Amino acid sequence: MGGRRVVTGHWPLFDLELRTPRLRLRVIRDEDLEAMIEAALSGIHPPERNPFSFPWTSATATELPTNTAVHVWRTRAATDPDAWTLPLGVWAEGTFVGVQDITATGFRALRCVGTGSWLRSSAQGAGLGKEMRAAGLAYAFDYLGATAAGSEAAAWNEASLGVSRSLGYTPNGVRRELWGDQVEDVQYVHVSPETFRRPDWELGVSGHDSVAAFLRLP
Repeated sequence: MGGRRVVTGHWPLFDLELRTPRLRLRVIRDEDLEAMIEAALSGIHPPERNPFSFPWTSATATELPTNTAVHVWRTRAATDPDAWTLPLGVWAEGTFVGVQDITATGFRALRCVGTGSWLRSSAQGAGLGKEMRAAGLAYAFDYLGATAAGSEAAAWNEASLGVSRSLGYTPNGVRRELWGDQVEDVQYVHVSPETFRRPDWELGVSGHDSVAAFLRLP
């Protein structure tokens, strides 16, 4: 598991870092906000179709920076052992390319997590979305001790659902929901450690002990 390190600062989750062959993932810090905002403003999806259940990318270029910072701070302030989000910034060759979230409610009892992510348009199409989701799943299953992971996407979002299928997710029901300002069929999917199609690389992890202690995990 992750080796012991000296905690820097007052937020132990900042110690966590995940490494894949092409990516580095760590919990977003205030000094990362400028790069995160620049990545979001550079474009994530075509303007005519928003893949997010909360259409945060529809904010104006003036509003989005403040909204992004508030979201990161609110997520951090709301984190405790019973309900938490690990908002992992994703870097490729030193450039901030997106975010991979791992979320949970009642995790110590339920052992279930959810995942969500976004990737700047210029980094799409090279398999990075699959690699960063695989990193999140490997960490959740092998280090946090999750027994199941769920995700969802609008039924038309084949890019997201294709990544899910490639990693071993199976369908878990379709619901008709308000998705942003549109009514959509939403496909739910789930995966377990047994059905997870693991990549052919080993995840590098450091700082896990700080996370486990803060979340009161065994």
